[in-house]
Amino acid sequence: MKEVAISEFKAKCLGILEQVRKTHTPIRVTRFGKPVAEVVPPSPKNLPANWLGCMEGTIRIVGDIVGPTGSLDDWKSSR
Repeated sequence: MKEVAISEFKAKCLGILEQVRKTHTPIRVTRFGKPVAEVVPPSPKNLPANWLGCMEGTIRIVGDIVGPTGSLDDWKSSR
């Protein structure tokens, strides 16, 4: 595992985080040669095996969803 001094980590934090994200390899941050922290890549998202249609049955349609919502007199373009 690559080790980085805390002063270097402070100066190059965003670049080091991007490197960990791209390479998926952790980096150990040290202070006076002793480990302080480890920066590890995020774990992958766990998507359901069949995510298509997983929201089926969770909503209820009430009324007409295709028709106009008001009177035609309310619209300037219809005058």
